[in-house]
Amino acid sequence: MAAKKSGSEMTVVRGLDVARYMGRWYEIASLPNFFQPRDGRDTRATYALRPDGATVDVLNETWTSSGKRDYIKGTAYKADPASDEAKLKVKFYLPPFLPVIPVVGDYWVLYVDDDYQYALVGEPRRKDMWILCRQTSMDDEVYGRLLEKAKEEGYDVEKLRKTPQDDPPPESDAAPTDTKGTWWFKSLFGK
Repeated sequence: MAAKKSGSEMTVVRGLDVARYMGRWYEIASLPNFFQPRDGRDTRATYALRPDGATVDVLNETWTSSGKRDYIKGTAYKADPASDEAKLKVKFYLPPFLPVIPVVGDYWVLYVDDDYQYALVGEPRRKDMWILCRQTSMDDEVYGRLLEKAKEEGYDVEKLRKTPQDDPPPESDAAPTDTKGTWWFKSLFGK
């Protein structure tokens, strides 16, 4: 299949089983972006469905090379509740230490396997993309298939950065946490 042009519509998952998608996902690779530390490792996201069945609590965590845990909490919800497409909106408040500015982004599930063990997530501008897995590592063949899917959707996978993951992964409460939000300010300058 030929790669899609950057202006064409992406193919997203239809009929996503949101309850099965909940839980922890490890970032295997991503396109570098300003809101994640360059030296981030052990990056992961944890999703929990609220009792309303429509809102998802999001916890994104990463560890810096110095061993500090950085995190941000937010929420996700379907962009169009009437649609069966896995097009979500995520909302975080910045800066994390004084959450006053809402920042909303797109979170489109482009692929998830039948067992909900690995996923490809992107957004319509094709600037951000994540390869996620329930484990801290992924089989090379599966990784290759997800790269091909990303190319088909018009992503430049040459810019993809593999995320170092420790096995076993660190525990959230076992590392010092950046409570001042300095990582957020550094991210504005690409550090």
